[in-house]
Amino acid sequence: MDTKEMLCQEPSYWIGVASASHVQRGVRGGFAQLCHGKCAPLRRMKPGDWLVYYSPRTEMGAGQPLQAFTAIGRVIDDCVYEYAMSATFVPYRRNIEFVPCREAKIEGLLDRLSFTRGKRNWGYPFRTGHFEINREDFLVIAEAMQAAIR
Repeated sequence: MDTKEMLCQEPSYWIGVASASHVQRGVRGGFAQLCHGKCAPLRRMKPGDWLVYYSPRTEMGAGQPLQAFTAIGRVIDDCVYEYAMSATFVPYRRNIEFVPCREAKIEGLLDRLSFTRGKRNWGYPFRTGHFEINREDFLVIAEAMQAAIR
């Protein structure tokens, strides 16, 4: 199956978790990096799939709490590749076409998303760093982000 055929299939929708500063680095560079550079989450996605980034904090570790969706984009090819950020850190990346959007706090969406609605510990799925969501949840998030999805 070639990339054009994959783009014609129904897309899947994913949440990736990273600090806002890391997300913005990816947006500027047109790539996604997930779960501290692991390749498996990136390989689960296929061309045409959508990725929404959720940022619990502004910076990794000691940053300010944010709890917001911070970027949204589409997987543009089937290439998962290594990128040497330093001599000791060579994470995997995936090319993403990010679309214009605004940050959207999750607080106002908790009762509208199937994976958080009615859950006291709504943050649990985010601990995995990458998980699939349904189309309806994706559309709720995209609308809140005022994302230019097509």
